[in-house]
Amino acid sequence: MAEFRDPEALVDGARRVREAGYRRFDAFSPMPIEGLAEAIGFTRTRMPLVVLIGGLIGAVAGYLLQYWVSVIAYPLNVGGRPLNSWPYFIPVTFETTVLVAALFGVLGMLALNGLPRPHHPLFAVEQFAHATRDGFFLCIETADARFAGDETRRLLVEAGATEVFDVPA
Repeated sequence: MAEFRDPEALVDGARRVREAGYRRFDAFSPMPIEGLAEAIGFTRTRMPLVVLIGGLIGAVAGYLLQYWVSVIAYPLNVGGRPLNSWPYFIPVTFETTVLVAALFGVLGMLALNGLPRPHHPLFAVEQFAHATRDGFFLCIETADARFAGDETRRLLVEAGATEVFDVPA
C-alpha cells in the first residue's frame, strides 16, 4: 500500500500502476476524486441487470400469485367479471415488481461489493486511518499476477508515493 500527497498524485499513480499491467488494486481517499475511477479501470456495473431481473421476477410472481388465487384456488365471481381479470391485477403486480426489484438491488449491492466485511487487512496499517481525513492511498493486492514485492514497491515510489507500507495478511 502506498500513500500519496494529494488527489492528483493518486490519480497519476493509479494510471501508472494500471499501465504497468496491474489489475487487482484499489484507491482510497477521503472524498470523491474526478478521474480516479477511469484511472483504476472501473467497468460498468451489473446492478441495472440485477434490478431488472428482480423486477421481472417480482412482476411474474405477483401476477401468477393473483391468477392462482383468483382462478384456481378460490374462484369467486364478483359482479359477473371474468375470473382472470388482468386490469385488477395491475396494482399488486406493480407493487411486487417494485418490492422485489428493490430487494434484489440491496442484496445485489451487498454481494457485488463483497459486503458485509467487518475486517480488512488494511485496518492493521496505522496510517490507513488517515484515509477518512486527509490521506490518499493506493493498495495493490498480492493476488495480482504481476505482484512482486520489491518491483511493486519500486513502481509505487516511481509513481509518486510518499511512503510505501507492507500490509499484513
